[in-house]
Amino acid sequence: MANPLSRKEITEKLAELKAWSWGDDRLKKSFQFANFREAMSFIIKISYEAEERDHHPEVYSCYNQVALSLSTHDAGGKVTAKDFDLASAIDRVS
Repeated sequence: MANPLSRKEITEKLAELKAWSWGDDRLKKSFQFANFREAMSFIIKISYEAEERDHHPEVYSCYNQVALSLSTHDAGGKVTAKDFDLASAIDRVS
């Protein structure tokens, strides 16, 4: 079972990420692309990162916009180091 991070740990780790926020016990970030094809390509790319880590984001897609949220189910839906690891990987892809 993964251990939830404290408020302090989350705040410190958020400073290392670009444009991610924390609310409702999850990390969140929205992306906007030139068109639908680019948005779908991004989702496919991050799916490889998620599968590699066996940790999957919640994904919302509408035309050229993609919104992601991350939390860890086996930590009671709280934010863990796994979420920050995937968020960093997603930022490298974007």
